[in-house]
Amino acid sequence: MILPVLYYFPFFVLAYLARRSDTHLIRILLLPVTLSGIVTAAYRFVWIPPELNVYNWGQCLLAAVTIAKSLEYALNKEGMLKVGEARPGKMKGKGKEASNESTSEHKLPFVPRAIYDTVELVHTLRGLQWKFGQGIYVPKPNRPQERGPFLYATFISFIRNFLLLDFLESMIKLFPGVGSPFGGSMFYPSLPLPWRYSVSTVIHVLTGSTILAGFGMVYDLITLIAVGCLDGSPASWPPVMDNPWGADSMHRLWSKHWHQLLRQTFVVLGGYPGRWLAGDIGLLFGTFTASGLFHEYAMYSMGGGYSHAAPWMHGIAVV
Repeated sequence: MILPVLYYFPFFVLAYLARRSDTHLIRILLLPVTLSGIVTAAYRFVWIPPELNVYNWGQCLLAAVTIAKSLEYALNKEGMLKVGEARPGKMKGKGKEASNESTSEHKLPFVPRAIYDTVELVHTLRGLQWKFGQGIYVPKPNRPQERGPFLYATFISFIRNFLLLDFLESMIKLFPGVGSPFGGSMFYPSLPLPWRYSVSTVIHVLTGSTILAGFGMVYDLITLIAVGCLDGSPASWPPVMDNPWGADSMHRLWSKHWHQLLRQTFVVLGGYPGRWLAGDIGLLFGTFTASGLFHEYAMYSMGGGYSHAAPWMHGIAVV
């Protein structure tokens, strides 16, 4: 377990340098080593027991996210800036740069500022308070913003999502083959056509609901740790989703109602190259293509082979 984690050490060094001024050249030189370490950790070390196969999927999703982050850390000449900064750690002033060692909330005085910034940069996905996150849709708070009531509401939400996830997962496992770690199909050829598609629709809805409950449960748990144990601000933990069931179009679903945690990953891996090739249309298609490949290459790590279904599905979503 320790060895794969060590392969991510260059990634953390790269994140540290991205918050230091005048480090562009060394970040470029470090990039190949960083990418090699991430790919090695993801695809060389494999979980063998079938019941743990899902961890292969998870570690390859992590690899894709950190590869996108690494590219951004290395290729941004100015480094990774927070909102209002002229250089890392230097706020814009009137006519000149103003030094500000507290460009964002820092409530852990025993942690050096440079390390705090590095950890924050590595873990942020939506980029709240960061320059790359400007313009991203953030759902309105749905819980009290006072610390005590916020933690209580989050704890209740965590318990609710945990119980719902457990119930939904148990329901899915009742369908032969679907809940098996070896994989299966939600289409049963032995059933008459109307029943076949009725059953597959139920499985489809159950699976989507399970994903939503899982997202909510994990996000609630992380929020409890960040706010309750690390003294984070409730304002830094807005809702992760905005009622996906209420979306009235695919555009609103993907741009507002669905989570935006991987938005920057898809933009870096597909959107920016697509825009370089074909302008705004290339940006759009490149982003969705990256999303399809992101999901498919993670599934590939589970030993089921490669399928064009996910990239094609995300391409159709653009149309």
